[in-house]
Amino acid sequence: MPFEAPAGTMIGHVHLKVADLDRAIGFYRDVLGLQVMQRYGTQAAFLSAGGYHHHIGLNTWDSKGGEPPAPGTTGLYHTAILYPSRQALAQALKSVVEAGWPLDGASDHGVSEAIYLRDPDGNGVEIYRDRPEGEWPRDADGNLKMVTERLDLRALLAEAA
Repeated sequence: MPFEAPAGTMIGHVHLKVADLDRAIGFYRDVLGLQVMQRYGTQAAFLSAGGYHHHIGLNTWDSKGGEPPAPGTTGLYHTAILYPSRQALAQALKSVVEAGWPLDGASDHGVSEAIYLRDPDGNGVEIYRDRPEGEWPRDADGNLKMVTERLDLRALLAEAA
């Protein structure tokens, strides 16, 4: 039998190559609300929420001044940042809107509500919240049945207060 990762296994952090460290820090700190935990001069920084050592690592070791990958190439599709509640997601969306940051899309997946955008280096970013597992859509046999439906951003923003 092949190895199966145990329940509770999580992706601990994502480390991204960026062209401009200060620009990238500005997005993840000032728009998405992460805190800088440590910085290594002009080459790297580690950011997180809630005092964790880091959820996002940023570096310019091989990418300073670089360009985003061309369409049609392999690589990271997006980094997903999970907010703990609908209100927290609404507050994050409000920050994105107030910063004038463009959205790529927004979807209700039944299991989650997700907003898609790109960081300054063109990396895909999903900010989302999960619904409680008891609310996840299921088919007649009890199998998970995710969907992609329109997410009402106005209704979500109304919960930012």
